[in-house]
Amino acid sequence: MSEETYALGAHTFRSRLIIGSGKYESFEQNLVCAEESGAEMVTVALRRTALDAPKGEGLLDFISPDRFAILPNTAGCFNLEDALTTARMGRELLGTDLVKLEVIGDERTLFPDVPATLEAARVLVDEGFTVLPYVSDDPVACQRLAAMGCAAVMPLAAPIGSGLGIRNPTNLRIILETVEVPVIVDAGVGTASDAAIAMELGATAVLMNTGIAGAKDPRRMARAMKLGVEAGRLAYESGRMPRRLYASASSPLDGIAAF
Repeated sequence: MSEETYALGAHTFRSRLIIGSGKYESFEQNLVCAEESGAEMVTVALRRTALDAPKGEGLLDFISPDRFAILPNTAGCFNLEDALTTARMGRELLGTDLVKLEVIGDERTLFPDVPATLEAARVLVDEGFTVLPYVSDDPVACQRLAAMGCAAVMPLAAPIGSGLGIRNPTNLRIILETVEVPVIVDAGVGTASDAAIAMELGATAVLMNTGIAGAKDPRRMARAMKLGVEAGRLAYESGRMPRRLYASASSPLDGIAAF
């Protein structure tokens, strides 16, 4: 990954790819994919992970906090109180101020409950958490989350686990132009080109789980996602050529030989 770093609260990262820890065939496969992806941070669903598993048999024995920054998340929470309780549990169990805040509003689509997310974020910021909220691609909601002190905003690209890619690049552009905190595209990335598009738009980073874990060859897809993120970031930093309606000759016309 680029030597350029970005900050999430007091935490600094180089890798712009964050991966999950669900849907893998084994913890060993999860570790291999984390290594291939170059990720420095792995998100863990507290309500779906047995953190008290016997030594050598738990996720954190493979995805070690000594090697990766662990980002506890509140996945599976459908109301404010559950999200707050789960976030506090993550800080207690993992000794981190980081939390990926999820308050789900609809079980079928897994879209976020935006009002509950805003309220939960306000409480957790006040309690000293470094809050990274999963939210819809709503520029106003993202602006409000940033204004209240969230360390980043995490607008969805498409429904969780759908692999549909960037459904609304226009909204993402507006978010990127109107918030001053990192923007991490979360949910819906299905392949490396989706990751590259997100980064070309100017996203700070991309978070994905199913796009890697659900691939036919997760290890190779993890590598592809790493390269897609790197290519997209490099293209964004380089500045693409202007779009033109008509052709423009690649070779200069001055001094062309006459026959």
